[in-house]
Amino acid sequence: MTHALGFSEKDLRRLAGARSFERGLGYLSAVSRLEIGDEAISAVVDGSSAYEVELAEDADGGLNGWCDCPYGQEGNFCKHCVAVGLAVLGHADSVPEQRSAAASRRRLLDTWLESRTREELVALVREQLADDRNLRRRLELRAAAAGEDTTIVRERILSLLDTRPFARYGYVEYADAHAYGRQAAEAVTALRALTADGRAADAVDVAREALQALGRTYGEIDDSDGLIGDVATGLAEAHLEACRTARPDSAETAEWLVSWLLDEMNDAADIDLFDYREVLGDRGLARARALVVAAWRANPKGWAEKYLMERLLKADGDGVDALVEVHRADLAPNGHTHLVIARELETAGRMGEALEWAERGLRETVSGWAPDDDLVAFVCERYERADRLADVVAVRPGPAARPSLAGRLPAPAYGGPRGRNLGRRRTHRRP
Repeated sequence: MTHALGFSEKDLRRLAGARSFERGLGYLSAVSRLEIGDEAISAVVDGSSAYEVELAEDADGGLNGWCDCPYGQEGNFCKHCVAVGLAVLGHADSVPEQRSAAASRRRLLDTWLESRTREELVALVREQLADDRNLRRRLELRAAAAGEDTTIVRERILSLLDTRPFARYGYVEYADAHAYGRQAAEAVTALRALTADGRAADAVDVAREALQALGRTYGEIDDSDGLIGDVATGLAEAHLEACRTARPDSAETAEWLVSWLLDEMNDAADIDLFDYREVLGDRGLARARALVVAAWRANPKGWAEKYLMERLLKADGDGVDALVEVHRADLAPNGHTHLVIARELETAGRMGEALEWAERGLRETVSGWAPDDDLVAFVCERYERADRLADVVAVRPGPAARPSLAGRLPAPAYGGPRGRNLGRRRTHRRP
């Protein structure tokens, strides 16, 4: 039976899955501070910690659940959400009355606030600030962002990103990462406020410092849930927004971007150079290209240099041979880079050369390394298409047969450059 709330026990089981639903049954007695509002339901569930849960219906009438436990933070409808949903269903008959009462309380509060004088509202806010440290810090930052002294805003933003108050042993542990993430997120809000208040040029400079500050300490944070990575992404987005508004010098911006992207300490947030295309213009992009090419030539095996060079070539629409030349500068010992090259060539319609590079990868796998599984699969699939079943057996009979493989594979006819192992850039580093 579906009640006035719009969901049933069947819906909870479907959203959570059988395992989480069954586990949620055991947490029903752990639900406390249940509050049924006119738009959402909130509660606390005592588990290994006290977890805050919120349930709400979406525009289509479906049920959404949020919980600050690790599983819930990943977007899952967890056992704690199940427990709260079951607790609400246990009081289903009173839901309409409680919702109506909540709406009445909200209207009463709105009416009362609107009837207060300015002095009374200021006194009320000050009273709350005396008891709520987090609210006080947020409003202090808003006030600083609305003022004229950028130095104060800068110092306040950098203090929000300071991990020392949360690093009890020189490292921000998982248990403290959520609190740090909530504090650090205020830095993003402040940067956007600077831009909105007509001080985008200041926001550009402060955002750069904020990104660098977080990059220096990110490796010392247990960001298993990705919350700090989300803050870093927010800082990067705030920087781009400020640049689009302030339009700083294009060449200098290109120099900062390339320098930032080449710094191995700056992997907390992904910044795509070409998201700044509008900001850089032709002059800035030309400067960025020159810097990337020079960096790659100086260090062709550097991970960041290779990544940027490949990104540059693809954005410019350069041919596959240019990409192969970048890849070949650093061949992986297990043949993975050969596979990258083979796929690029196959995408370009050069099937024969693609297979030759893949076969070369199998031959050139360094002693002590197993060949990349995807490389083996790539070669076998192409052999099967060509009805070369005996060659499939030669490639995939087991470890004992592999030493004879080099003698069976033909020498490559393609005289192109060596490949590289680009890999994939991580969005968030997990310590």
